[in-house]
Amino acid sequence: MLSILLSFLIPFFVGSGCDDCGPIDSLYKVELKKLYKPGIPTVSIQEYLQMNADSVFVLDAREQQEYQVSHLRYARNTGFIWFDMRDIYDIPKNRVVVVYSAIGDRSQRIAEMLIRAGYKKVYNLYGGIFEWINQGYPVYTKQDVQTSQIHIYKKDLSIWLKRGTKVQ
Repeated sequence: MLSILLSFLIPFFVGSGCDDCGPIDSLYKVELKKLYKPGIPTVSIQEYLQMNADSVFVLDAREQQEYQVSHLRYARNTGFIWFDMRDIYDIPKNRVVVVYSAIGDRSQRIAEMLIRAGYKKVYNLYGGIFEWINQGYPVYTKQDVQTSQIHIYKKDLSIWLKRGTKVQ
């Protein structure tokens, strides 16, 4: 009886909307599963790193002040509140676009807009920049200098950031 119960509960607590998403904390996976919408494709950090960097457009859906603290190298800041499709007109609709935000909520909304606008290969970076930092990957300032600082966006989200220097 106990083994039947465990076989039901274990996938619930450790499962996620993303296969092979790397070492994401189990509770974080549960939160992301609740947050992410079905139908918006996600890409794990490992899958993203295997993509041809020259052919991928990376969009940072965080606000300018977050982006200025740190961002993924070569990411283009689109913001969220004032996102405007005209700012990405130069991205061909058949190219791969990876969008990220702090944990992936704002970026999935931007990804959804891109998909509705006809973009064919749009992905939300699973776990966002927080998971990028948690896995030990570098982030850069607006001067292209590597940093350990990361803007936490909202104080209650900072519990998911395990590495880096938190900035608010």
